[in-house]
Amino acid sequence: MRAAEDRRTHLVTGAGSGIGACVARALLDRGDDLLLVARDEARARELEQEYAGARTLVADLADIASIAPLDLTGPLDSVVHAAGVVALGAVGELSAGDWRSQLDVNLLAPAELTRIALPSLRAARGTVVLVNSGAGLRANPGWAAYAASKFGLRALADALRQEEAEHGVRVTTVHPGRTATPMQEQVHAHEGREYDAQEWIDPATVAATVLHVLDLPRDATIPDLTLSPGPRA
Repeated sequence: MRAAEDRRTHLVTGAGSGIGACVARALLDRGDDLLLVARDEARARELEQEYAGARTLVADLADIASIAPLDLTGPLDSVVHAAGVVALGAVGELSAGDWRSQLDVNLLAPAELTRIALPSLRAARGTVVLVNSGAGLRANPGWAAYAASKFGLRALADALRQEEAEHGVRVTTVHPGRTATPMQEQVHAHEGREYDAQEWIDPATVAATVLHVLDLPRDATIPDLTLSPGPRA
């Protein structure tokens, strides 16, 4: 557990499962304070029970207008954007709604949430971590909409990093390869492949990487970081 004077406050999205859940649990277990984004009041109560002592903010990341009223004043040492959605399909098959849902949750919501959080992040000389994807580095067949949202997220991070350097805010993009999460199960189902979590990165490993970024001494920053599944000997 961290000493009281070392406790920090982190805003985390996607704490309900996968990488976001592992990040939230690791931060809470070491004694830091959490602000968790929940899509509705019922989900907020569930997260408060799961993460004892955490505070919740109600906003549906698929509804950008619901983010603007959030009160993010007060201490805020980091924002970790771990929420995301995926809808795979060829360009000739994807609907406008498929594109819109992924762009809203994966790109516009992080941009809006970061904008609102910036005054508090500047005051704390805090860190923004954007959990991206290998799809933010390359686009493969069937992944156009998801990759577009993640390419955009990388562009957001690159611009934000340069804009906020003068305020002492650090910005890191983490690009995990395939990770053993519910989203990965969904992807395998779409691909018609058998899912074996042991083949992919443990989400706790990605969470440990995020914590490394958050704990990095002030004399350095990590702009981009890529993780790939390790060899299975």
